[in-house]
Amino acid sequence: MSDKQDKYIKQNSRGTSQLRLFLAFFRVGVLGYGGGPGSIPLIHKEVVDRYQWLSDEDFGDILALANTLPGPIATKLAGYIGQRVSGVLGMINAILAVIMPTIVLMIVLLTFLSSISEFDWVSGMTAAVIPVVGVMLGVLTWQFFKKAGDGIGWIKTILMSAAVLVLLELAGVHPGIIIGVLIILALVRRDGKPQAEGEGS
Repeated sequence: MSDKQDKYIKQNSRGTSQLRLFLAFFRVGVLGYGGGPGSIPLIHKEVVDRYQWLSDEDFGDILALANTLPGPIATKLAGYIGQRVSGVLGMINAILAVIMPTIVLMIVLLTFLSSISEFDWVSGMTAAVIPVVGVMLGVLTWQFFKKAGDGIGWIKTILMSAAVLVLLELAGVHPGIIIGVLIILALVRRDGKPQAEGEGS
């Protein structure tokens, strides 16, 4: 991340209390229906839109990196963002906040899950929430797609998206491998650019 992005984060994280950090990720833990994919738009809403702890560009970079690592995406994002915003204590705070609702609800619901699963309203509730999660993911996808189009151009964005779709759906390549390769290519290209400019001067 650039010095400009670090400065942005520090400016927007001043005065951040542990309570606000806890509440932000606690809301994600409570409302993140459907696991990791459903949590990503909520985390974006909290840390970028509501509290402005991160920029859109930083959030995209962190999300891409987190997808290459093992483990649930929500806890990875919570841990890293918490550390960036408020150090080690912030990291622990954010992780506990995002997992606490799940732990508590699992303990409570498992005691009578078998008895309520027969009711139609339970399956109806699940079916009703799924489209909402889908719309949230669609909006976030469009934001990232538009940002990529503005950054590298729409033709490159469309071609890369089509290539990645083929690799994911037809070739069965793991998303982490694709993201890792793209990160390496970006780093190699960035490292090679100054060298090329230096040779030409």
